[in-house]
Amino acid sequence: MKHFPIVLLLLSFLLQACNKKSSSQTNTQTGNTTVATFMNPLLSSGPDPWVYKKDSFYYYMHTLGNRIELWKTKAMSDLKNAAVKTVWRTPATGANSRNIWAPELHFIEGKWYIYYTAGASGDLNTQRTFVLENAAADPFTDTWVDKGQIGDPAAAHLFSIDGTVLEYNGKNYFLWSAHPSNTEVKQYLYIARMSNPWTLETARQLLSSSDYDWEKKGGTQWVNEGPQALKNVNGNVFVIYSASGCWTDDYALGQLSLKKDSDPLLKSNWTKHPFPVFSTYAANKAFGPGHNGFFKSPDGKEDWIIYHANANSGEGCGDLRSPRIQKFTWNADGTPNFGTPVQLFTAIPKPSGDK
Repeated sequence: MKHFPIVLLLLSFLLQACNKKSSSQTNTQTGNTTVATFMNPLLSSGPDPWVYKKDSFYYYMHTLGNRIELWKTKAMSDLKNAAVKTVWRTPATGANSRNIWAPELHFIEGKWYIYYTAGASGDLNTQRTFVLENAAADPFTDTWVDKGQIGDPAAAHLFSIDGTVLEYNGKNYFLWSAHPSNTEVKQYLYIARMSNPWTLETARQLLSSSDYDWEKKGGTQWVNEGPQALKNVNGNVFVIYSASGCWTDDYALGQLSLKKDSDPLLKSNWTKHPFPVFSTYAANKAFGPGHNGFFKSPDGKEDWIIYHANANSGEGCGDLRSPRIQKFTWNADGTPNFGTPVQLFTAIPKPSGDK
C-alpha cells in the first residue's frame, strides 16, 4: 500500500514554514572558494518522487491522489520555484478514477509517456497500472491521451502498482510490483518485455520476492515495490527497489544486479544484495527512505538519487513524506554507493553545473 493521506494541518504548516526557510539557495564559503548550496527537503511534501531529464530540463512528479502534476525546471535544487502544471485529472468513474499513485514520465520512441497507478474505488485491491501518451515535443503542451491499462492480460485482475521502464540492449522492459495471486497479498516485483510503450509482448516473469527479514517488516504483507532501473558507465544494470511496509520506519532500498549481457526476463540472471543499500538514519531525520529515482547533474558529471522520507519516526505512508536528493558514487566493483541519507536543513553543494 502506497499512500494514506494524513490530515495534520499544524504539522504540515510548520514543515512548510521550515521548508521555505531551508530550501533557499545559499552560498557557502570554503577557503577561497564559494560553493553554491541548497537544503533538503526540496518540498514540504512529495511521496513517491520521480525525475526525468531531457535536454536541459528536469521534469518532476510525485503522488497527489486525484491528479497528475508536472514540474519543469533547469535546477532540481530549486524545485520549489519550478513551473507546475496539472496535466491530467481523474475521470468521475472508472478503473483509473481513484488513488493516483507514483506517476513517472518517460520519453520513448519520440513521444512522452506517463505510467501511473490508479484504482476504481476506495478498495486498494483495485489498483492497477495505466499509461498516458503525449506526442508533443514539450510535455507541458498538447493533450494527454489515455492508452489504458498496461500489464499481463493473464494477471490483469491482480493488484498492480509502480510501473517503470528499463531500456536494455535496444528493447524496452516493463517493471512493476504486484500480487502473485488473488489469495497471496504479498507484493513481488515482475518484469516483461514491451512490444510498444503501452503493451507487453511477454507474460510477466518474477523478478524478486521478499527473501530476507529486512524485506518483511510490517506484518504478513511482505513488500517489494517501486523498482527503478540504474546503469553505470560500463553498462552494468541494477534495479533499486523499496522493501518492507511503507507504514514502518523499516522501509528501505534493496538492490538487484543483472548478469552482464544476459536475459533480464530470467530471475536466475539477477543477484540480490543481502542487505538494504539505503535505510533509516534517525540522526539525520530520515525515516523510511524509499521509492527513489535517479538523475544526472546538469553537466552530466554527477549521479544523484531522489527519494522520499519522513522527518520523524512513525509517520507512515502519508503526505508528511518529503522529496530529497543527494549525490551518490560508485564502488570499485561498479555497484552504486548511496551512503546514508543526508541531514535535513543542512547546506549541501548543488549538483555540478547547477546555476
